[in-house]
Amino acid sequence: MQPEQPAAESPEAHETAAPQSLWAELRDAVRGTHADYTRIPLRRAVFLLAVPMVLELVLESTFAVVDIFFVAKLGPSAVATVGLTESYLFLVYSVAMGLAMAVTAVIARRIGEGKREEAAISAVQAIFVALLASVLPALAGIVWAQDLLRLMGGDAWTLEHGYRYTQWMLGGNAVIMLLFVINAIFRGAGDAAIAMRVLWLSNGLNILLCPLLIFGLGPVPALGIEGAGIATNIGRGVGVLFQLWVLFHGGKHIRVAASQIAWQGAVLWNIVRTSLGGIGQMIVAMTSWIFLMRVLASIGSEAVAGATIAIRVMMFTMMPAWGMSNAAATLVGQNLGAQQPQRAEASVWRIGWYNMAYLLVVSVAFFLFPHGIVAFFTDDAKVVAVGAEWLRILSYSLFVYGWWMVSVQAFNGAGDTMTPTRINLVFFWLIQIPLAWLLALHFDWKELGVFWAVFVSETSVGLFTLWLFSRGKWKTVQV
Repeated sequence: MQPEQPAAESPEAHETAAPQSLWAELRDAVRGTHADYTRIPLRRAVFLLAVPMVLELVLESTFAVVDIFFVAKLGPSAVATVGLTESYLFLVYSVAMGLAMAVTAVIARRIGEGKREEAAISAVQAIFVALLASVLPALAGIVWAQDLLRLMGGDAWTLEHGYRYTQWMLGGNAVIMLLFVINAIFRGAGDAAIAMRVLWLSNGLNILLCPLLIFGLGPVPALGIEGAGIATNIGRGVGVLFQLWVLFHGGKHIRVAASQIAWQGAVLWNIVRTSLGGIGQMIVAMTSWIFLMRVLASIGSEAVAGATIAIRVMMFTMMPAWGMSNAAATLVGQNLGAQQPQRAEASVWRIGWYNMAYLLVVSVAFFLFPHGIVAFFTDDAKVVAVGAEWLRILSYSLFVYGWWMVSVQAFNGAGDTMTPTRINLVFFWLIQIPLAWLLALHFDWKELGVFWAVFVSETSVGLFTLWLFSRGKWKTVQV
C-alpha cells in the first residue's frame, strides 16, 4: 500500500509563514539554498528562483549589448554580419532552448517526485543529446560560412571579412548547446544560483575579451569582427568547464556521480521526445525571424543593422522578464511532480503580474526615448531611425508579450511542449511571415512593414496563449 502523501498546503496558507528580511532573502537567492520549492511560501519560492534567473539573464543580455556596441565601431556591415550570422545561430538556439525546456521539465518533475538519482541520470543523457545535436551546425559553419552569408544577402564586406566570425560562432556551437542544457539542469533542480554564476563567469570573460580581441592591445593583434567570435567562444567554453565541475561535485539539489555516466536509451529518448515540441516551437519562431531578416536585407544593410541593434536592446530589457518566466517553469514542474497543481497555477499568475508591471515600465522608456537608446550604439542616422521606429512600435504591446512568456513557460515546465509549437505555427508562419512580406515588399512599407507584422502577430499570440493556459489542460501532462 502506498504511503499517504501529506496534504498540499494552499498558496494562501504558505503566505502566512513568517517572512525573513529582504536582505536575508536576497542573500539566500544569490547564494542558493536547500529549500523545497514545493513547500516553502509561494512568494519566497518565486523570489529565490526568480532573482538568480533574472541576474543570470541580465548579464547575458548585457554581453549582447556590449558585444554589438564594440562591433558597431567597425561599421554597419559588421553589425549586419552579426545579425545575419545570428539568423543561423537562432536555429542553434532553437535546438538548445528546446532541449533546455525538456530538460528543465524532466529534472523538475523528478526532483518534485523526490527521485534525485533519476534526475542525475537524466542530466547525463541530456548532455549526450546536446553534444550530438552540435555536430551538423559546426560542420556547416566551418565549411560553408561564406555560402550561408551569401544566401542571406550579405554584402561584399560581409562575404570578404565577416565570414570568419560566422565560422567561429557556428563552428563552436557545442558550447552554446552545453551552456543552455546544463544550466537547464540546474534550474530544473532548483539550483538557479549556480546557473547564474555560470553566466556571470562566461559573460564576464566575454566582456573583457571582446574589445581586446577586436581592437587589439600591445602584443595582442587587432582581429576585427573575428575577435568578437573568438572572445565569445572562450567565455562560453570556460563557463561550460565550470558547469561540469559543479555538476560532478554537487550543487544544492543535484549531483552526478561518475558511475552514472552511461548511455541510458530509455531516459535519453524521453528527453528527446519531450524536447521535440520545444525545439519545434523555437524553430518555428526562429525561422520566422530568419525570413524577416532576409526581407530586411533586401531593403539594405542599414535596415538590418537598425533591426539588429533594436533586437539586442529588446533582449537586454526583456531578460528580467525571461528570468521570472523561467522561474515559472521550475515551479510548475516541481509542483506537478509533488501533486500540487493548484500551487503550480498560482505561481504562474503571480509571476505574470510581476512581468506585466516590469514591461510596462520598459514600454514607457521605449516610447519616450527610442532615438537616444539606439544612438548610444551608432551615429549612423539611417540606422538610428530604423532602430528607433521598431522600439516605439514594440512599446505598444510589450506587456502582452510578458504574459505570453510566462504562459508558454508554464506549458513547457509541465512538459506540454507541443501546444506552444502548434500556436507558433499559426501565429508566426501563417500570420507573421505573409503579413511581413505583404506590407514590406508588396505595399512598399519597407522595414515598417516588418515591424508592424511583428506587432500584430506577437500581440495576438500573447493573448491567445494566455487564454489557452487558463483552461488548465497542461496540469494533466505526464513526463
